[in-house]
Parts: sequence; C-alpha cells; structure tokens
Amino acid sequence: MKHPHPAPDTSAPPDKKRLAAVLIAAFLGWMFDGMEMGLFPLIARPALMQMQQAQGLALSDAFVAQWMGYATAAFLIGAAGGGVVFGWLGDRIGRVRAMAASILVYSLFTGLIYFAQEPWHLCVVRFIAALGMGGEWSLGIALVMEVWPEKHRPLMAGIIGAAANVGFALIAVFAIFFKVTIDSWRWVALIGAAPALLTFGFRLFVPESEKWQAAVKASPTKIRPLQEIFGPQLWRTTLIATALTSVALIGTWGSVQWLPLWADKMAGAADPSAKGWTGLASGIGAVVGCLAGAWIGGFVRRRTMFFLLCLGSLVTCAILFRGFDSYGPAFLTMVFVVGALTASFYGFFPLYLPELFPTRVRATGQGLSYNAGRILAAAGALQMSALMGMFDGSYAKAGAIITLVYLVGMVVIWLAPETKGKPLPE
Repeated sequence: MKHPHPAPDTSAPPDKKRLAAVLIAAFLGWMFDGMEMGLFPLIARPALMQMQQAQGLALSDAFVAQWMGYATAAFLIGAAGGGVVFGWLGDRIGRVRAMAASILVYSLFTGLIYFAQEPWHLCVVRFIAALGMGGEWSLGIALVMEVWPEKHRPLMAGIIGAAANVGFALIAVFAIFFKVTIDSWRWVALIGAAPALLTFGFRLFVPESEKWQAAVKASPTKIRPLQEIFGPQLWRTTLIATALTSVALIGTWGSVQWLPLWADKMAGAADPSAKGWTGLASGIGAVVGCLAGAWIGGFVRRRTMFFLLCLGSLVTCAILFRGFDSYGPAFLTMVFVVGALTASFYGFFPLYLPELFPTRVRATGQGLSYNAGRILAAAGALQMSALMGMFDGSYAKAGAIITLVYLVGMVVIWLAPETKGKPLPE
C-alpha cells in the first residue's frame, strides 16, 4: 500500500538560478558591509583633525586615538545589538526580509557621516549603522548555509567570509587614487549610502530559505529564539561560541583595524596614500585568508583549525608590531600576511557557527554569539586607545599587547564541540 503523502524527491538537482541568487545577494550584502567598515578608518583621522581645528585645538594623535577608540567601541556595541535584533527578526519573519532591512539601516546611516560636525556625532551614527551591519552577517550566513547543498559549505563559507574583505580592498583602492583629506572626507562618506539601492532587489529576486519555512511550519507558535539559545541544551554552546568570536574580533578591531592610521602617521603628509595602500594590502590578504581558512577547514578538525589560526595570528602580529617602525614595501608585505592570518577566522566562522545551532534558532544563535563578541572587542578598542596614551602614541606597542588575546583562543577552543563531518542540526 502506498503512503498517501510520499516524501519529496531529494535526489533532484538544486535550482542553479536559486542558488546563484542567494549567493550573490549574501555576497554583495557582506561586501558592502566590508566597504562600510573599511571606509571609516580612512576618513577617521582627517575628520577628527578637522574637528580639532574647528574647536581651536592643536592637532594631536592622542585626540584622534581617543575618539577613534570611542567610535570603534560604539560601532562594535551597535553591531552586537544588531546581531541580536536582526537575527531574532530573521528567525521570526524570514532571512530575506530581515536582511534587506539590515542593509538599508547600515547604508543610510553610514552616509549620514557626511553631516557630522563633532566627534560624538561620528559615534552616534556609527552605532546606528552598526546595528544593520551586525544583523546582515548572521542573516546572510544562515541563508546561504541553509539553501546550498552540504558538500559546498566549506567553499560557501570562504566566499562569504571573503566578501567583506573584497569590499575592504575596494575602498582601499579608491583611497589610493582619491586622496582622503581634511577637505574631502565628507564626500567619501557619501559612498556609504550606495548599498541602499541593493535592498530593492532583495524581495524581488532572492528566494527565502526552505529550511526556515519548514521549521516555522513545524512549530509556528513555539519558536522563542533567545530563550532557546540560553536554554539547557544550548547555553554552553552559545557562551563558548561567543568566547571564540571575541578572540578573533578583539585581535582585528583592537589592533589590525588601526593599521591604516599607523601607516598614515609613519608616512606623514608626504604620502597621504599610505593608508590606502595599507588598507589594500590588509584587504587582499584578508580575502586570501578567508578563502584559505574555509577551504582548509573542510579537511581539518574544527578545533585543530582554530588553534592553528590563533597561533599563526599571534606569531605574525608579534613580528609586525615588534619588528617595524617605518612605512615601506616590507611593512606592506607583513601587513598582507597579518591580514591573511587574522582574517582567516572570518572564513572559519561561517563554516563552524551554523553547525552549532539548529535551523529554527540559527540566525539568532550565530548572530548573538558572533556579535556579542564585538562587545568585548569594543573593550579591546578602548584598551588600544588607553595603551597608546600609556606608550606615548605608539600604535606598535599597543598593538603588540592587544594581540596577545590569541593565547586565550588557543585554550578555549578545546572546550568547544567538534562538528567536522556532521550535517547542520535541524
């Protein structure tokens, strides 16, 4: 006797157009996110210097470092909140609609930097823009990992992880050919509003995750994402995932994101393109690192991979911050290497984090754990500013201290679940 409701034919090949639409949408969303993140370090120093002059203050790198720390902390805290808010929204109303809203928020409020007149204005606008950026990451990753076949997940993780760094590199190329100065930084900020146009195509061309739709139909009134990820089954996983992402984010936002400012200081007014070349070297290295990190992660056990990434980041950052005191080709080469190692985590996390949370709470779980790490990274950014004051404005000495955080990651990873070879939890 035949079953009245036969199971769907899972052997049918996936719709290639559907897969491509999802990948392109997620890639562009995260790429523009990277452009937004790379844009601020380029305009921060000239913007804050102009604001110093407007207040009648003498130009000081201590003033720049202080407000750069505040603005970076505001961004990271906003991103943490956005990861929770938009992740929760994605689990309730769908990945696609929530992702379109997140892109609209981060693009419009980045463009509003144009109107900033005082340092605290930068902090406020960066905080609100970051709400959208934090949400976009978790939603894009959830959508791609749920739509694409399991065998492609390492490749997809690398591509999505690299997307932000492609954007970071693109904005660095722009800075090389367009000098970002006290007189031009406001026009550069307007570039940040461009991704708003992307949102119009989301609802028209990007399909929703069928896994999410099935999870909603299976329990339409029972999904309480925040309660579940802190419930008896997932609370330990959530806390460990947060600790792991915190290590990578502190290393990046507490030191590596400051490299363009360090290069700008070393090169001086004679070479205003130094920060652009430094951003480009770091961005290209990061693209390579993201792709390599995810690809190698497909063969190596997850815990072993994270340990090796921490070790490599610790060693290369020590060489950069303790071994260089002038801008030049050797410095840029080392920036490329550091960019690759420290960014390889962002190819690894899109592979690993979705494996820790079931479909019904995946966007919330990975969004909260990844972006809660940004709160601790905000503390790292403020410590970078404080350490610079302690070391007389030395980016190198402060960066050498902050990047010791990778030692923590080398220990915590052994408390995390090993998920290699396992399917995504339903």
